[in-house]
Amino acid sequence: MRARTAALVAAGVPATVAAAAVALEAGHWQLYADRHRIHLTPIARRSCPDCRGAGGWWVGGANPEMEPCSCWAERRELTLRLQPRPTVPCDDPPF
Repeated sequence: MRARTAALVAAGVPATVAAAAVALEAGHWQLYADRHRIHLTPIARRSCPDCRGAGGWWVGGANPEMEPCSCWAERRELTLRLQPRPTVPCDDPPF
């Protein structure tokens, strides 16, 4: 019974990862994961009529700056904390 369950779980993991990758790409998200967090960042859409996937445009003037496009800039970044970060004890006084 355990071998069968392990085989089913092992077969399901690649399918789950592939489905997650398709969902992230369709939703225009970039995934970063390590043992401390999972971080989702929005990315520019290639089909956007304003920026055409560049993420923004340059605003001229004396100090040119990049103006972000609303196809990604107005969406929130999502972070899920998994494990607390290790803290290093410090012997220095706070001030």
